Amino acid sequence: MNVGSNSVGNHLVDIHEVLHEEEEDKEENSNNTTNMADKADTRFNRPTRNREIKRPPRKFSRQVSLETGFSVLNGETSKDKNDRKVLGRSGKSFGGFSVNGTTGLEAKNKGDFNMFRTKSTLARQSSKLPLRKESGIDIQNSNAKGELDDHVKKSVPAGRYFDALRGPELDQVKDSEDILLPKDEKWPFLLRFPIGCFGICLGLSSQAILWRSLALSPVTKFLHVPLFVNFAIWLLAVGVLVAVFITYMFKCALYFEAIKREYFHPVRVNFFCAPWIVCMFLAIGAPPKTAPGMLHPSIWCIFMAPIFFLNLKIYGQWLSGGKRRLCKVANPSSHLSVIGNFVGAILAAKVGWKEPGKFLWSIGFAHYLVVFVTLYQRLPTSEALPKELHPVYSMFIATPAAASLAWGAIYDDFDGLARTCYFISLFLYLSLVVRPNFFTGFRFSVAWWSYTFPMTTVSIATIKYAEEVPSFITKALALALSFMSTTMVCILFVSTLLHAFVWKTLFPNDLAIAITKKRYSKDKKPLMKRWTKHSPLSFVTSMGKHNSGDKDGGSDEEK
Repeated sequence: MNVGSNSVGNHLVDIHEVLHEEEEDKEENSNNTTNMADKADTRFNRPTRNREIKRPPRKFSRQVSLETGFSVLNGETSKDKNDRKVLGRSGKSFGGFSVNGTTGLEAKNKGDFNMFRTKSTLARQSSKLPLRKESGIDIQNSNAKGELDDHVKKSVPAGRYFDALRGPELDQVKDSEDILLPKDEKWPFLLRFPIGCFGICLGLSSQAILWRSLALSPVTKFLHVPLFVNFAIWLLAVGVLVAVFITYMFKCALYFEAIKREYFHPVRVNFFCAPWIVCMFLAIGAPPKTAPGMLHPSIWCIFMAPIFFLNLKIYGQWLSGGKRRLCKVANPSSHLSVIGNFVGAILAAKVGWKEPGKFLWSIGFAHYLVVFVTLYQRLPTSEALPKELHPVYSMFIATPAAASLAWGAIYDDFDGLARTCYFISLFLYLSLVVRPNFFTGFRFSVAWWSYTFPMTTVSIATIKYAEEVPSFITKALALALSFMSTTMVCILFVSTLLHAFVWKTLFPNDLAIAITKKRYSKDKKPLMKRWTKHSPLSFVTSMGKHNSGDKDGGSDEEK
């Protein structure tokens, strides 16, 4: 708006349309030449431009801080800046964004579990389509959701699990860590169903083999153990295996992203061998009336093929020396991937294939030595094993016991090498029995089942040794170890039923699958960048300080 006056004294007012910043700049550039030409004539009668007219606010198009974004989304104005809501870092949906576009304030009330759902082909194709966004906040939300998807889809480094988790099975999140899902909300059942549930099947199926040996062995013939006990336990183990396997298949179909998290977990990756080990246990411990004297070799091929391919994957990572090398991911549950070779060797001898059994035995024994030395030899710079991890020591006794049984099954003789492996397992067993404090003060969980089959394996090996060296001591030792393993299985079975159907605490939230790929400090917001407005003077001042610092640094370097 220009204001001028004429000779008569009347004031003339020119009203112009208020232009946006870009249009106004163009107009000024176009009128530059005209103003320069008329500069001399208008020097004494210059129209004054009214600078008090306020320009319309710019569109919200740059990235905003986490607080500001929530304030705009909630429709807050500048008057209630003091009432802004800040997202707390208390284990809620990480970063305040979910895949559905909900804000962190809404995610506090309801967790979004779709981030771990199996992505369909249609959803993947639709996600690649260009999105039309009308505001900068929508673009920011999409960027945040994209980064959140990266946290879920990309593999988590092995060392990250050890840094963020604790507990006997690395299943408890440290207090200083943040997770992708809410801690104070009950998750869907399939997300709370871990692969460690196959440990229940390991304990029951190995008990079927034990009671078959007690019923058929000449050493324990005086006990008159009926084969019906073996048949009942075998049926129970088959029923539990079918239930657990079907449930986990549903989890694979609906929450495949969670399955990937478990596969990259340094402890749980070994439990992917457990279903097939259980199947081989059931084939070995099948009642005589239901199983023929010689099993068909196809049974061995079906059950051993998944374990063999997992061995290629796991042992290849140990050998390649990458981020998942053995010295970095070694833990007592690593014995589980080795035990599969010895159990496969026993089943190979049972189907009449002795040479494949020898091949598997040699692979298992070579990697057992490597794992045993890696876990047994702890450098002074290594951290001491925390108390929560003491129960996993029972895994040490299962591998040599299974190796002795496999050698005796392949060569039909419990000779010197088989006895050597058995003595190793017996010594490790006794070294744990004399330390009862190692197994006290821990909460019950499904993972405890995986510690029962090592006791059962040593009991079966003791029965075989007593058959070769019959005496009162060997018979008493076989009965004592068998009684201890059976008692432990009964206690865990009753506890499992109570926690599942009475207290309903058997499957808590599986926090191990919800950790982030990287660790962020509490004062750092990972998914949003904070932008602050600086005046031109402060910007120039900061640049001057920066340049002066560079000059000083350069002078110091030259000196």
